[in-house]
Amino acid sequence: MTGTVLLLAAAPAGKGCVVDAASVLPVLAAVPPSVLSGTDTANVVELADPLEPQAVLTRLRAAAVAPGPLTLFVTGQLQLDRRQRLPHLALARTTAATVRYTGLPWHWIREELRLRPAGATTLFVDLHADAETWEWLRTNRLDSGYNNAVYGRIAPPPGRRAVAVPAYMKAVATILRSGHRPHPGDLHQQALGRVGADGFADLLLSAGGLGAGVPGGSAPRPPYRPERPRPQTPDGLEGIDPHAAITAAVQSGRHLDADALAAQHEQTALHTHGVGSEQALHWAEVRADLAMFAGDPVRSCRTWLGVASARLAAGQAPDAPAVEAAVDRAHHQWGQIRDAGAARELGPALADLRSRVPGRRQGALDHVRRQLQQLQTQN
Repeated sequence: MTGTVLLLAAAPAGKGCVVDAASVLPVLAAVPPSVLSGTDTANVVELADPLEPQAVLTRLRAAAVAPGPLTLFVTGQLQLDRRQRLPHLALARTTAATVRYTGLPWHWIREELRLRPAGATTLFVDLHADAETWEWLRTNRLDSGYNNAVYGRIAPPPGRRAVAVPAYMKAVATILRSGHRPHPGDLHQQALGRVGADGFADLLLSAGGLGAGVPGGSAPRPPYRPERPRPQTPDGLEGIDPHAAITAAVQSGRHLDADALAAQHEQTALHTHGVGSEQALHWAEVRADLAMFAGDPVRSCRTWLGVASARLAAGQAPDAPAVEAAVDRAHHQWGQIRDAGAARELGPALADLRSRVPGRRQGALDHVRRQLQQLQTQN
């Protein structure tokens, strides 16, 4: 049987780039086509930093109507257009102001794959979100279609002026270069293992068979927090979306203003709904992410530890997606702390939570213990 493989790596040129997407293509290109596809033979189409969304659509459409299994490897960054606030895969000419015209709407991928036979399409994705899209993902699904098996991750924005590496997709490619193609679900888990603690903050997309594994989506054991209504706004702010105002502040570098606004909403939620309520915890999570955006991993880690403890105290199960996500985020931010004293201070609390909430990443508790031992030897 002959399969089809589409390798798509795209990111904006210039300062808007948050991930070096094209760097993964040489590694993927070194994998035999039959291994990429899992079929006897395969036709491979490679798109490196394409300029025009219509050109990508043409290649995608041709791949979608090809007979036999279809495998897509998509690496890049997600951005929202300003008019409809829909997710787009940013292309080479994409800027914040031109996403609607220069990016590839994600729903084009879903629509082109919609008529393919169930179980005939597999997507591996390694995506990075900007701050606005990361906030959008709290209450929205990245819908890739219900007939497709989707594996991968969506990573949060890297640090200021930093360009991330597509570590998940490089791990997938490295594993496949051995010449053996594991079952997609096993390949996904092996790749996550290679990414290690650096990937604890990611949203995981993992669904075998017919489900699209997305945050809050239909896949079993959704890895992130489920969708829930946004909390009420404080008096005098009805009708104003606080999330949009916070995102605007972050994008303009006004991190203190963003946190102050989120803190105001957190206090209102605590007063109205009580400690441990979903509304209050939502705003605590927002503040944890804001600390990450501001480059303050100590505050972010401490806040995520508090969220996880509050959820457990409220009676949520240790394997509840929102509990696991909070501990994973705390673990990731702890790994970003460069002050040994601060890391030593927070480490025991993280280790205690990890013993109760091991999560779905193998070796997470052992990783914390090893790092704590190393920290004890430092001055």
